[in-house]
Amino acid sequence: MLRAFLLIVVGLAGDPEHGELFQKWGTALADASEKVGVTRERLVYLGEAKDEGRVHGRATRDEIEKALAGFAQAAGPDDVVYVVLFGHGSYDGQSARFNLPGPDMTAADFDRLLRRLRARNVAFVNTASSSGPFVEALSAEGRTVIAATRSGAEQFSTLFGGYFVEAFSAEAADADKNTRISMLEAFQYAKAEVTRAYEREGLLVVEHAVLDDNGDKIGSQTPSPTGADGKLAAALSLGSAADAAPLPDDPRLRALYLERRELERRVESLRLLKDSMPPAKYASELERLVIEVALKTREIRKLEGAPTP
Repeated sequence: MLRAFLLIVVGLAGDPEHGELFQKWGTALADASEKVGVTRERLVYLGEAKDEGRVHGRATRDEIEKALAGFAQAAGPDDVVYVVLFGHGSYDGQSARFNLPGPDMTAADFDRLLRRLRARNVAFVNTASSSGPFVEALSAEGRTVIAATRSGAEQFSTLFGGYFVEAFSAEAADADKNTRISMLEAFQYAKAEVTRAYEREGLLVVEHAVLDDNGDKIGSQTPSPTGADGKLAAALSLGSAADAAPLPDDPRLRALYLERRELERRVESLRLLKDSMPPAKYASELERLVIEVALKTREIRKLEGAPTP
């Protein structure tokens, strides 16, 4: 029976605001994965130890090596190993790195560890800035490699990770309506939502996600189940849109929950776009969205019969 092994790594954030977002994404992915069959013994979540009850250890080079060494022992040839990185990346013109407390890790470092796995299929997702070079370095037969940027030069904080995680609880991400979210569907959903987020703020898109799963070391921005890239990614499913985030049965409440989720998503996106916007515009837009979230929460509490403040 095919089993899924998942390593989630939340690396350095640069500031508390980004740190909270990255940790939120990591925790959301851990929660969603457990609901669809990734058992606790096959899930390793590395991040900030202060996230009590969820994080297994600090996101350091040593802990990542230890986790993948464990997968190399436990995962058989027919199993699938997933690695998802959240945080910041850097690029010095020659090599890209994923930033960690202590020594950073390059794509070559990860490649060395992935080569030790017995699993024939591996999905590696780097949602950090400057992650594009990881595609060429990690591309190989049986590997699905996803990067939030198409090159090391795209160095702004990325939105891709948040939308990638959201895909596992979004009905709209389930393109083939089979109640399972494939790596390809999560990629396509996140890429489309990133574009919408930038367009909403009238900003030029500065991150362009790519996917490679045919081993040719070239990432595609438009993979598909029938294209050069996309066939393998379409067959690898980690999450279920039906099970990952249940919504209320009451249609009115359900609609309000979905509207609030969209507003919270926009707040999240706006915070990551902060450095690209005039300060006054950012402050004004953030205030407006936060007020809308509060009002939507008030509607929900009223309909649920809870006392409102």
